[in-house]
Amino acid sequence: MSEPAFIYEDHVHEEWVDYNGHMNDAAYAAVFSHAVDHFMAYIGLHEKARDMYRYTIFTLETHLCYLKEAHENEEIYVSVQLLDADTKRIHAFFVMKNKNDQTVATSEQMLMGINMETGRPGPFPEPTAQKVAELRKAHHSLEKPKQAGRQIGIKR
Repeated sequence: MSEPAFIYEDHVHEEWVDYNGHMNDAAYAAVFSHAVDHFMAYIGLHEKARDMYRYTIFTLETHLCYLKEAHENEEIYVSVQLLDADTKRIHAFFVMKNKNDQTVATSEQMLMGINMETGRPGPFPEPTAQKVAELRKAHHSLEKPKQAGRQIGIKR
């Protein structure tokens, strides 16, 4: 039996709802941030491993697309697709959906592995490197998401 795909589940909390009656833009970012924390554990960098390896992951860049309103108490979940990876970086694409499987938002992110002893980028610990390589191979043939690689600008 293969390992289940990565899924982070949550719901829209009351304090995340703004004056427009739906989830505030900062709350979307917070959900994706929590999803990254859970993704770190999924690839073997849970709290105990981070302490043992003296290693963590930083987010270098993120690009959010808000596609659908989310409302108070609405169930949401986040999945991930690896677009690319090397020995210390992950180019990931997170997708937030509602219980009707509608895409609510996306977050394209560049994540960097950091050696906490030096405070500098460093290669993933071996178990994490193995998991990232497995995910990269599994996701290699997936279609590139529509929002991936977008540039912000006014189309003329």
